Amino acid sequence: MGHMPDPMRPYGGENGADRVKRRRAALVDAALDIMGSPDGGAISVRGVCRQAGLTARYFYESFTDVDDLVGTTYDVVVLDIAESAQAAVAAGGSSPKDQIRSAVGAIVRRIDSDRRRGRILFSQTLLSGKLASKRMDAAMMFAALTIQTSGTHFEGAAVQGAAHFYVGGLGQVLSAWIDGRIDCSDEELIDLCVTMMYGAVVELLPQNVTGVE
Repeated sequence: MGHMPDPMRPYGGENGADRVKRRRAALVDAALDIMGSPDGGAISVRGVCRQAGLTARYFYESFTDVDDLVGTTYDVVVLDIAESAQAAVAAGGSSPKDQIRSAVGAIVRRIDSDRRRGRILFSQTLLSGKLASKRMDAAMMFAALTIQTSGTHFEGAAVQGAAHFYVGGLGQVLSAWIDGRIDCSDEELIDLCVTMMYGAVVELLPQNVTGVE
């Protein structure tokens, strides 16, 4: 009786774990292509496997079902955007306006470089129960990051309200921009968002905080 091939053994110079990782990444990218298209296509196992150039057996190697893939794809996009924003804030100035511009600039430019990501995060034409739940979780996470970034600039309820205001408002503006309902360049959009968000900061910040113009 012959031996069954070991799916984790090295093949073509690539070990089994790396092959699984590569196929998983290909499926996530395929889901990003389908969901992030202007039409926001529906996801199916057959469709995503066709897009990735893989058979269904490899889908179930990494994901239990389509919702699992959709959730994973969303998480990958959110992590990428969050890391971009955090890195930009860390490298930018320390004043409230500098921090807002750094974060907004990083988010807008990252989305503009790959519109698929923006559509998955913000587009109202792409809706599903799984995405609705993920978007709610992401909004809470981005609000928490906003609070963390604000440091001692805000106090009390102001920080909670401002964080959710920023996240919700920015998300709506980006959704309209991605869907073509706001016609402007990425830099014009950044300036618009910074102006609106900083206007709220001026009203909320204690008068002795430096960096308020």
